[in-house]
Amino acid sequence: MFKNSRIYIAGHTGLLGSALIKRLKAEGYSNIITRTHEELDLIDQSAVNEFFRMERPEYIFMAAGLTGGIIANKTYPATFLHVNIAMQDNIFEAANKYNIKHLIFYGSSCAYPKNSPQPMKEEYLLTGEIEETSEAYAIAKIAGIIACRSYNNQFKTNRFIALIPNSMYGPNDNFDIRESHVVAALIRKIHGARSEKKDKVVLWGSGNPRREFIFCEDVADASIFAMKNADSLENRHYNIGTGVDYSIEELAMIIATTGGYTGEITWDTTKPDGTPQKLLDSSDFQKLGWKPSLSLEDGLKITYKWFVKNGKKH
Repeated sequence: MFKNSRIYIAGHTGLLGSALIKRLKAEGYSNIITRTHEELDLIDQSAVNEFFRMERPEYIFMAAGLTGGIIANKTYPATFLHVNIAMQDNIFEAANKYNIKHLIFYGSSCAYPKNSPQPMKEEYLLTGEIEETSEAYAIAKIAGIIACRSYNNQFKTNRFIALIPNSMYGPNDNFDIRESHVVAALIRKIHGARSEKKDKVVLWGSGNPRREFIFCEDVADASIFAMKNADSLENRHYNIGTGVDYSIEELAMIIATTGGYTGEITWDTTKPDGTPQKLLDSSDFQKLGWKPSLSLEDGLKITYKWFVKNGKKH
């Protein structure tokens, strides 16, 4: 991937897409192609084909997709399934037709079985039942992971790369309380309690589930590393994580400390917890030479500061 290579970032305004642009520009990549949803609807197959025909991207980071937390996943499962599979299918077909060099697809740790052994190795995929609350989204992501392998096998190429990052967070996340993932949701709730001078904040679930969190720019760095080392990758998916997990209660306490909230944190155990634990075994990818660089505490400080400045717009 050369500095003037034609690089398409699908989903460039989102959490990962914006981090990719920041990191690519910092490394001197100058020919970055983007389109807003209004300019290019990735669900429209003919529009996607026309975009590829005109722009001829060489490298693709497929950061576009419909994501959300437990509430959104339970409320709109058909939408999550349709939108993500349609986007993936359209981009994969066009990428193959127009002979792009490499494409990175991002899976999700929710694709692994609900009660998977921990930490989760790549080979644990499809070995057990997945979490019901995110079933439709997980199925779409599994389809994308399998598609990467299938295209490579059928067309005798290493064009498609599948990475599975664990729970991402950072600037440009979605902080809408109905749609956000846990870090963004907790930042919004805890900061709101502090701003309104509430002496107590009630959070969903028991606080016991454990999650691994990775800063969006670390995932961007891992992605650029994967592109540069594509010829060293096997035709399989790779986990991208930090190797450290935290309980949701521990996460809430760190966010409260970061934001200076001193009130009581209580838990509504009538609300669902989701999967008990999601910790990835990322050793295979890290053996290739990549390592995450930011601690959760430092990443949350950056994210919280960004939210205070920009959060009302999100």
